[in-house]
Amino acid sequence: MKLLCSIILTIAAISGCTKKQVIPHVVMTPKDTTKTAADSLNYLALGDSYTIGEAVPDTQSFPYQLAAQLHTQKLAVKKPTIIATTGWTTDNLIAAIANSRLVGKKYNFVTLLIGVNDQFQGLSIINYSNKFQQVLNTAIDFVNGDKSKVFVLSIPDYGVTPFAGGNDAVIGPQIDQFNAINKSISTAAGVNYLDITGISRQAANDPSLIAPDGLHPSGKMYGFWVGQLAPMVVKVLGIGH
Repeated sequence: MKLLCSIILTIAAISGCTKKQVIPHVVMTPKDTTKTAADSLNYLALGDSYTIGEAVPDTQSFPYQLAAQLHTQKLAVKKPTIIATTGWTTDNLIAAIANSRLVGKKYNFVTLLIGVNDQFQGLSIINYSNKFQQVLNTAIDFVNGDKSKVFVLSIPDYGVTPFAGGNDAVIGPQIDQFNAINKSISTAAGVNYLDITGISRQAANDPSLIAPDGLHPSGKMYGFWVGQLAPMVVKVLGIGH
C-alpha cells in the first residue's frame, strides 16, 4: 500500500512539473495594410459614354480599371457608383444627378468627364461653360468640399475614329475649344485635371485603341488613361487615408 501511494505521488509530481514547462507557441502575422470592406473607399464617376465604357465590358471601363489599379496600391475601393449614359450632355448629367438618390451623399473621391455630346449636338460654348461650372460644383459637394478629391478628365477626340468619317480637321479643333473651357474652370476651382485628349488621338494610328463600334475607346485605351489617373488618386488619398 505504501509503495502504491509512493508511485501515485511520484506520477503527480512529474505531471505537475510537466505542465509548468509547457510554453505556448504564438505566431505573429504581418499586419495587412489593405483596408477592410468597412473601410473601403466610395468612388463616384460622373459622365457619359466614356465613363460607362460604351461598347466594352464594364470591367474594361476606366472607373472599374481605376478601382482595380488602386486596389493593387493598397487602396480598397468599393464598386464604383456611376451616373452616366451614352449621349448625355452636361445638361443631361445635371438633371440625372438631381433626380438620383445620391444628393446629399458623400464620397471619398469623384471623377468627372463630360462635354463631348455638347460639342456633337452643336450646343454653345457659353452653355457648356455655365453648365460645366455647375456640375463641377456639384462634384465638389459630393466630396464634402475637398477639391483635392475631384478629378476632371479632358474630352477625348473622336475625330480620329472611323465614326468621324475623316472630319478630324473640324472635330479636333472644336474638342480643343471645349477642353480649354473645362480646363480653365477646373484650374480656377483648384481640382485635379488630367488631359487624356492626346492619348485619344493615338487611335489615328492604332486601331486597337478603338472599341468594336468604331467610335468609343477600347479597354486598352482606358488602361492608358488609368495609367496616368491612378498615381494622381494615390497621391491624394494615400495608404491609410
